[in-house]
Amino acid sequence: MRKMLLPILAAVITAAITASFAAGGGGGGNGGGGDNNGRGDDRDTYAIGLWGDLPYSDAQATVGLPNLIADMNKQDLAFTAHDGDLKAGNSTAGSTTPTTCSDALYIQALTFFNSLKAPAVFTPGDNDWTDCDRPSNGGFNSLERLDHERALFFGTPFTLGQHKLRQEVQTTPLCPGVKGPMQCVENRRWTFDRVTYATLDIQGSCNNLCDTAPDPVEEAGRNAADIAWMQQTFDEAKARGSVAVMFISQADPGWDLTDGTRAPVRDPKTLAETDGQPDGFQSFLSALRDEVVAFGKPVAYVHGDSHYFRIDKPFLNAQGQRLENFTRVETFGDHQENGINDVHWLKVLVDPSSREVFAYQPQIVPANRVAVPAP
Repeated sequence: MRKMLLPILAAVITAAITASFAAGGGGGGNGGGGDNNGRGDDRDTYAIGLWGDLPYSDAQATVGLPNLIADMNKQDLAFTAHDGDLKAGNSTAGSTTPTTCSDALYIQALTFFNSLKAPAVFTPGDNDWTDCDRPSNGGFNSLERLDHERALFFGTPFTLGQHKLRQEVQTTPLCPGVKGPMQCVENRRWTFDRVTYATLDIQGSCNNLCDTAPDPVEEAGRNAADIAWMQQTFDEAKARGSVAVMFISQADPGWDLTDGTRAPVRDPKTLAETDGQPDGFQSFLSALRDEVVAFGKPVAYVHGDSHYFRIDKPFLNAQGQRLENFTRVETFGDHQENGINDVHWLKVLVDPSSREVFAYQPQIVPANRVAVPAP
């Protein structure tokens, strides 16, 4: 029965997305009649779409997210990227869409990603593997769920989506897997028109050092791989003459002492966490800071996790001076109490010939406006 339900679920999701796209006016992609501001007369300029921490509820899965995907499909995007969390941190009793870490959750996500016209990039989030050992999520083996994601989403060197980009895949060092060391195939890298991009498997919930079943061995291996991939990405960018680098990960690691309600709190000079929680991020942040300073050109760090859209410059050097070339970008994320009210995405205009390279345009999906309906 379970095997029969999965294709039925996929068909229902696809139908919802198709209906939402049709209601939104159709078109999209290259020359499809939508908003094509991503590419103007300057052929060097293009647009990408960033989103994540969705869907967290039935309303988001069946209404809000199909609306969001239809909105992205009407625009000319070089690629899209989901920065993790395919579900809420805990399951929802009585839900009609998957809210535990069952296989149906990942089939639903795959259907969403493959309904996107542009190449669809994904990096895992803690809610879809690290936190799967919570009883409310089904009490799964977290590492087994990550390995399942690796097989389902990252089985080829290409993105998801209806159009695909070929990506470089991390092969060494190895990450822990449920059956032993394996390649960290979720860590990807690609260069698009003189900008180098990379995903990093960095997780909320202390990067797997806290919550239901902390796993310091797993964290240590994956963290070493993340640091190596980040450093190699800068090496690649320098070798290619890239004008900027963008990283996409899930966790908000915390950057300073100002944001204890949404992220870990840390000393911005030493980068040591000061809130008493296990620190799964300090060694990575220290290595990242060194590379950002040495690179000199624009670096964007995209993440989700704390569900608060913002673009700022919270990264300081060891003397307390702001790193002018670094920008933190946090995508829109779930607020279940608001239904589809926060189901939106971020367009990034990329102009390799400009000084700052990245320009940011939040995209408030008209069909998802609740408090102030679209005129």
